[in-house]
Amino acid sequence: MNHSLHITTQRLELLPCSLEVAQAAVTKNKSKLETLLGVNVPEDWYACEVLDLFPMYAQMLIDDPSQLGWGMWLMIHIGDSTLIGDLGFGGKPNEQGTVEIGYEVISAYRQQGFAFEAVEALVNFAFTQPELKKIIAHSPDDLSASIRILEKLGMQQIARDENLLKWELKLQSRQF
Repeated sequence: MNHSLHITTQRLELLPCSLEVAQAAVTKNKSKLETLLGVNVPEDWYACEVLDLFPMYAQMLIDDPSQLGWGMWLMIHIGDSTLIGDLGFGGKPNEQGTVEIGYEVISAYRQQGFAFEAVEALVNFAFTQPELKKIIAHSPDDLSASIRILEKLGMQQIARDENLLKWELKLQSRQF
């Protein structure tokens, strides 16, 4: 993926998380994050599960800068210039052309369609990359909002492990 990446939807701007932004997130340096991104960073974003992944993600970019775009993306609400969540992949596609996607929206912005808007845009963008053949996702079986997003994307539930559902979306099954 190229380095001038960013995706704009009707209400959101999606930015791949740069190494500099990831390092500011690791240190929880709110003012530096806000300066780098040019947006408001709400305190409850720091409670997101993704924060635990930033050290590993930063190291992934240090080891291989071409992972940018195949890792974390930040979800910016255009209307109020606020970081409202994150989404992304766990790295470049594997030998089978598969990546895993995840996403999270801070509570004040949930139930408004932002997660679906962001995930749909990122999935559509990702499927323009020639090496990608399939996207997988996991969701708890009791997280109905997440399940609805995956179903609306056209993902198929392919497995269940305890309380975790596994989903997949193949390139050839996409309706553009």
